[in-house]
Amino acid sequence: MNSNRRKIIKAAAVTALAAPAANAATQGAKKKVHYKGGKPPERKPTDPPPLFNGAVSYGNLLFIAGKGAHYQGDIKQHTKTVLDEIEKELVNAGSSMEKVLKANVYLANAADYAPMNEVFRGRFGTEPPVRTTIAAAWIPGDSLVEIDVVAYI
Repeated sequence: MNSNRRKIIKAAAVTALAAPAANAATQGAKKKVHYKGGKPPERKPTDPPPLFNGAVSYGNLLFIAGKGAHYQGDIKQHTKTVLDEIEKELVNAGSSMEKVLKANVYLANAADYAPMNEVFRGRFGTEPPVRTTIAAAWIPGDSLVEIDVVAYI
């Protein structure tokens, strides 16, 4: 058998084995909302649908909506509060800080970058997630920082 034919047969075999594995990974995957306390909030039939959910997973990916700290304080206090809230959401959904893949950080003031980093450092274990940090013109609720994450369950 010539080498080209062997390569074609090998490639076909790999494809035949990989396709079912890929399908199995996505088969049955559904969107799941992770509510605080484990159940949806009480709503009247006349209430409008929610604007967004705080935590949603699809398969093994978990998306946590932006969290802010809505009280008077400094950037270090706000960052700690936000990261503590994110950690609670992750644990509630069956994940952890160490399984965070991506973090987006929004700062009300770019000058808070260094002190925010002091609190952020080490919170995600020895292998931190990829991260984007920007200064935002406005953060809802007058928080000094807002952070959202994508994690693995």
